[in-house]
Amino acid sequence: MGAALNGESFIEVEGATLRVRSAGKGAAVVFVHGWALDLDMWQAQLNLLAPWYRAIAFDRRGFGLSSGEPSIEQDVEDIARLLDCFGISQAAVVGMSQGARVALRWAIKHRERVSCLVLDGPPAEGLPLTVDTQEIPIDDYRATIRNQGIEAFRRKWAQHPFMRLYTTAPGARLLLQEIAARYPARDLSMHEPCALFPLKVGDLQGLSTPTLILNGEYDSEQRRATARQMAESLPDAHLKIISGAGHLAALDDHNNYARILHGFFSARAAMGRNFLT
Repeated sequence: MGAALNGESFIEVEGATLRVRSAGKGAAVVFVHGWALDLDMWQAQLNLLAPWYRAIAFDRRGFGLSSGEPSIEQDVEDIARLLDCFGISQAAVVGMSQGARVALRWAIKHRERVSCLVLDGPPAEGLPLTVDTQEIPIDDYRATIRNQGIEAFRRKWAQHPFMRLYTTAPGARLLLQEIAARYPARDLSMHEPCALFPLKVGDLQGLSTPTLILNGEYDSEQRRATARQMAESLPDAHLKIISGAGHLAALDDHNNYARILHGFFSARAAMGRNFLT
């Protein structure tokens, strides 16, 4: 069954029900949120890009209001399932943080269906770490939920540098609080997290998809180093730094973020070929 043209809906896929929101028409752009976030982080992008593109965002399985067991490998296949529901043959994919893992794997596995790629604040994938630190203390967060409950975890996560906003706009701060309060922490509660096969340098070097890599100016040292290495490793990639923004650049400066995306997309001829025939 095809998905509704615009608005919000819930789509049944294998093993999950996904919350999906779309706006606009034209070349398709799929937005993939980061860890402990959901599709609402992309609402400003859907609004701003709808005059030119068919913008689609979804809650990854096990996040936000989507059901199912969290799994990056399944997220990759869920993009294909969503595109099929919308009758779309090819799309640009924007992945933020952990969502960049999904987007990168999508581009490698489904090369014929990706028109271009945006990796926002990506973790190290197929690259040696310049700064070898664990940025998110997952084991500590698991123990906190187990011993103190999810609200104690949420208080800890709210203090993490990745959750810091540099904008003074109160709407962005309220939105982030609402998103964080919805995170169900299913992945932290799983006894055996889903295995994720690591990428290799050759996977990156063999990916010819036009790629834009984004970093907020105040993103972590490790994420900025990763972005530089990734831009050097991918055959057709360039790096853009968003001034005055942190790890959550799409919330810190949504207008500039949308301008950068539109400039990148509008220069790609492949963005004109999207719908299944």
